[in-house]
Amino acid sequence: MAAGLTRRRIWPTAYGHMARSVILESTLRCDRCRFTPRWCICGGYQAVTSPLQVDVLIHRREFWRPTSTGRLINRVMPASRGHVFEREAPPHREAIVAPDRELWVLHPRGEAMPAGVAPSGVQVLLLDGSWREAAAMLPVVEGWGRKVRLPMTGPSRYWLRAQQEGGKYSTIEALMFLLDVLGRPEEAAQLRLQFELHVYAGLRTRGAKALADDFLATSPLREAMPDLLRQMDVRRPNV
Repeated sequence: MAAGLTRRRIWPTAYGHMARSVILESTLRCDRCRFTPRWCICGGYQAVTSPLQVDVLIHRREFWRPTSTGRLINRVMPASRGHVFEREAPPHREAIVAPDRELWVLHPRGEAMPAGVAPSGVQVLLLDGSWREAAAMLPVVEGWGRKVRLPMTGPSRYWLRAQQEGGKYSTIEALMFLLDVLGRPEEAAQLRLQFELHVYAGLRTRGAKALADDFLATSPLREAMPDLLRQMDVRRPNV
């Protein structure tokens, strides 16, 4: 088997140990991006650094979903941290909260975002999962810090899942908006490219080429990664 490819589901060490049997997948996937070799996007990988401390609390069900943008954040932001939420063994505050920063838990029902805050003094905790799963995680962590809402507007670009209802965005889109508001537009733009590439490859993986073309028509990927997009259009074996 080629290096960097696996059929096994493994808990990455960044998420800590969890008691779970190893399950064999029928599809060969890249260890990094989790796409099949045909749609591997590692050629477009660009690490994103930020003074903002980013932590992702990901529901255990969401962890296995290839469309998860929480795992995408942890992959492209090396300094970020990931924590898997299990109802039977919820996380402890001291294992996540940084003592030298103010913790913000992003949520639509939080208070208005404070103005004039330096990102170097903030730690953001992102809840990654379905809306029902995020609702289950919130009571565990909302007392750890300040629950903050973002005035996000416009349509979601998360075409891999139904986000048509107003005010619903993916985890990574919330982080991009936060970076913009905190005065870090370059980091938000770098993160957006990784997100758009993730969505585009996900659509192509599903065979939804027409939808992927529609997505690409308004994507910054066309100018930022034209060579990679051309390579992805060349037929390659799946294994």
